[in-house]
Amino acid sequence: MLIIGIAGGTGSGKTTVVRKIIEQLPAGEVAVLPQDSYYRDASDLPLEERLKINFDHPDSVEFELLIKHVKDLKAGKSIEQPIYSYVTCTRAEETIRVNPSEVVIIEGILVLTHPKLRDLMDMKVFVDADADDRLMRVIKRDIVERGRSVDRVMERYECTVKPMHEQFIEPSKRYADLIVPQGGNNQVAINLLTQHIARELNAKHKNK
Repeated sequence: MLIIGIAGGTGSGKTTVVRKIIEQLPAGEVAVLPQDSYYRDASDLPLEERLKINFDHPDSVEFELLIKHVKDLKAGKSIEQPIYSYVTCTRAEETIRVNPSEVVIIEGILVLTHPKLRDLMDMKVFVDADADDRLMRVIKRDIVERGRSVDRVMERYECTVKPMHEQFIEPSKRYADLIVPQGGNNQVAINLLTQHIARELNAKHKNK
């Protein structure tokens, strides 16, 4: 099993990079563990308090469960991945069954900030993008997918997204084995990354 961590700022294009990697590898060989699924359940808080949650701080993520799930997959066990709603800031009762795969991609803004999670990764990738480009993507995504107003998106960006990026996410770049500039638009870097994954898989198959 090859475990790859893919981090980068909010709106950097991580999801696009992951999708393009999956498209170039054999069907069924890749399992994805999005950090977004592992945000802590806040159903015990009033809705007004939930809306104030800082999703860009490492404390908002239940890393203990994510690490356990990665270890379970490495041990050949299936896991029940949580389903998290940004609209209600709670986890659903349902889960998603994820089976062990040749490649496991852990994707999210904070996945390179946690030492024990990093130690489980065979390869660490940071998707880099210009701050203005990221902001435009965040505005579009949060309005369409998360039902937020432009004013609320901008307020959140200034109060949490930007300072947390500078404090936690940008510094985690130094742990990356590979940096992908221009996010999902950098097809050359994505092709090189996919070729490396394919080579690693072939080498693992030969050593079996």
